[in-house]
Amino acid sequence: MNNQKNLLDAALVFHQSGRVREAIDLYNQILRDEKNNAQAWFLLGTANLQIGQSQSGIEQLKRSLSLNSTNAAAHNNLGKALTDIKRLDEALESIDRALKLSPDYAEAHNNRGNVLADLKRPEEALRSYDKAVALMPNDAEVHINRGNALKDLKRLAEALASYDKALALKPDSAAACNNRGNVLKDLKRPDEALDSYDKALALNPHDADVHNNRGVVLKQLKRLDEALASYDKALALNPHDANAHNNRGNLLMDIRRLDEALASYDKALALKPDYAEAYWNKSLLLILMGQYLEGWKLYEWRLQNDSTKNNYYTFPKPSWRGQESIRNKKLLVHSEQGLGDVIQFCRYLPQVKSLGAEIIFEVPKSLVSFVSTLNCPMTVVARGAALPDFDVYCPVMSLPYAFKTRVETVPAKTPYLFADRAKVEFWRKKLGTPEKPRVGLVWSGAAGNRGDAERSIRLKELLPLLDLPIEWCTLQNEFRPHDLEILKQHPEIRQHHDDLKDFSEIAAFIECLDLVVSVDTSFVHVAGAIGKPVWVLLPFVPDYRWMLDREDSPWYPTARLFRQPDIGDWRSVVDRVAETVSSHRGLFSM
Repeated sequence: MNNQKNLLDAALVFHQSGRVREAIDLYNQILRDEKNNAQAWFLLGTANLQIGQSQSGIEQLKRSLSLNSTNAAAHNNLGKALTDIKRLDEALESIDRALKLSPDYAEAHNNRGNVLADLKRPEEALRSYDKAVALMPNDAEVHINRGNALKDLKRLAEALASYDKALALKPDSAAACNNRGNVLKDLKRPDEALDSYDKALALNPHDADVHNNRGVVLKQLKRLDEALASYDKALALNPHDANAHNNRGNLLMDIRRLDEALASYDKALALKPDYAEAYWNKSLLLILMGQYLEGWKLYEWRLQNDSTKNNYYTFPKPSWRGQESIRNKKLLVHSEQGLGDVIQFCRYLPQVKSLGAEIIFEVPKSLVSFVSTLNCPMTVVARGAALPDFDVYCPVMSLPYAFKTRVETVPAKTPYLFADRAKVEFWRKKLGTPEKPRVGLVWSGAAGNRGDAERSIRLKELLPLLDLPIEWCTLQNEFRPHDLEILKQHPEIRQHHDDLKDFSEIAAFIECLDLVVSVDTSFVHVAGAIGKPVWVLLPFVPDYRWMLDREDSPWYPTARLFRQPDIGDWRSVVDRVAETVSSHRGLFSM
């Protein structure tokens, strides 16, 4: 017995000094003579977990617990090991047993939080981390984990405070610096995020995830060459990181290295075949390049993408994508994404009707009157109102896929929506007889829109247009602070935005104009849908629907596209618009 105790003491000395394999040899020696030594099984299992022998460690911890089920540390270590191999329900059970035996077991509370975080139960995870913090307030790792849970709950300011606390306790924590950068990125503070990532890399220059994250904020800061270098570094360190390949594809798309972007998305998908975001990004690129059949097919992945899937309905009814007959069935077509998207893609509803379906079209309230002018018998329902009974359903932007749309088969006949005659007459009287061409002007869209930084222009950059012999009328109803001063300096710009509350009113107003000049906003779609000439001002890489290297659009025959020749070059776009007007090449011709 004394010999066994001496061996165990010696093994513990090895174990605690980091000589784990020597400790394992002694634990095995003890167990050859004493097979029911629960403590030796526990220590052997723990040691094997430390050297990466998960399966052996788990079996040895279970053997220990079969001999002594009251060892809270064994339950805790088993739970942690099961967490690492994603047997999460079993892990939670083990850790709960540890806490039942030892309610103030701080490490077990922390590990329980980790399991719950992996189970996507962040509220419960946070409660476990709070208990761990109360028991060991000076443990940096627990504050990091607590910050992660708060970030998952979108409580970003509190998450930042947790990471700051972790760094106060452990300034050399690369993980805390990286996670702090992630929160600052989400808080739209990219310069500070970059500083945190740089600190993380100073501590651990070989962390591929940090290089990838750094690339994201450099892209936001328009430091594109540096962003690409960060993604390349991340992939040199970890070529199997699907997320970094996807991010690299996004950057390459922004600088119009499209074949390389496509290759990056394909690498991401080869590594992660169910990667919804990469499929969605690839779909946008393919549609942009005019590869409609494959592009619209992959566009369906938006319904699975974590960042967008919650925007879509799920009903206990069959969905429809063109394969099954819908004759004599009630089809719900529901709106999605932006208001302009609904206007653009409702053009497919007459084709749906031709298949013999009864259509229920659900749209935002501001669109009800306008889309009701579509020459298609249907029931239009405002979003949020009770829906009539239906048999099958389809998101409106799945209709191009349902009808196997190619560039040459886009249903492009316009007008397909119409302005209300009484409202048009009202606006003609209110605006009066024009003395010069009357043109609608839109220079920015909703600030929260994806890609708004690329699509919107400062009004100051359009000043050369204001000197043209044109009566300018603003259409937009949201103004950035830097634009308000310009508007004050140019009272000749007519403003009627207070009266343009829904799209029926907007359509009537646009019907009274000679032309609309706009960045990529819903006003473009209104003008195009009613057949009004519209000049669209587009960034270097535009939204997928506008394609590349053409001045016309297959979607709107009355549209003319003015494109940036280089990233951020709005001056050339404005000069070309001014030249087109001044040279009399036809203000109203396409």
